[in-house]
Amino acid sequence: MSLFESFLSQFQKAFIVDSRWKIFLKGFVNTMIITLAAAAIGILIGVVIAVFRYMASQKDPRKKRTFGSAVIGVIDRLMAAYVAVIRGTPLAIQLMIMAFIVLRGVSDGMVVAIVAFGLNSGAYVSEVIRAGIQSVDGGQMEAGRSLGLNRVDAMRLIILPQALKNILPALCNEAIAVLKETSIVGLIAVVDLTRASDLVRSRTMQPYFPLLAVALIYFLLVYGLSTGVSKLEKRLARSDRG
Repeated sequence: MSLFESFLSQFQKAFIVDSRWKIFLKGFVNTMIITLAAAAIGILIGVVIAVFRYMASQKDPRKKRTFGSAVIGVIDRLMAAYVAVIRGTPLAIQLMIMAFIVLRGVSDGMVVAIVAFGLNSGAYVSEVIRAGIQSVDGGQMEAGRSLGLNRVDAMRLIILPQALKNILPALCNEAIAVLKETSIVGLIAVVDLTRASDLVRSRTMQPYFPLLAVALIYFLLVYGLSTGVSKLEKRLARSDRG
């Protein structure tokens, strides 16, 4: 058998025989669903935590301590603990804890994966957004208050838009990180791209095409997103100069 015939035979076994390309397609769709849903949840959690912690840090310590301020302080510490725990433990462990302890009654592994990845991403996004908020000149809040806006409206209309513009590339990079991290969802029997390659490899006993094909797909996805982030950074830089 010639090299070309061997190449063609392995290709057919990996993708054509028994319509195994459908396994890769299912893995690709699941990977994208988990990535997009987890990134959306992460951004939502991140914005809430970042804004709340920033607002809590702006309280005047000279003011008399009230029950409301005490509650805010407790919530702030709980949020800080959540961020510390998520950032200080491996994502694989978090995923398995979510699947086998917290959400063990949920049979849909996709839901478990989305929740686990969303909570993980939220901790990192919150720190990114908080840094973005802190990078905005403090006089912006004072200017908003002088115009008659309360603290919440000033944050929503003045501070957050400027902060998000500064950190948009970092948020896109976090989405890229989530995409690559989804490769571990096979630990809870969810068929993503990596798991799809394992299934095909176990049936064909040939690792080359399944693994190389999945590596290529990941590379193209990440390269496309990275290129988009690079163009976005250049456009934002031009808008700042203009």
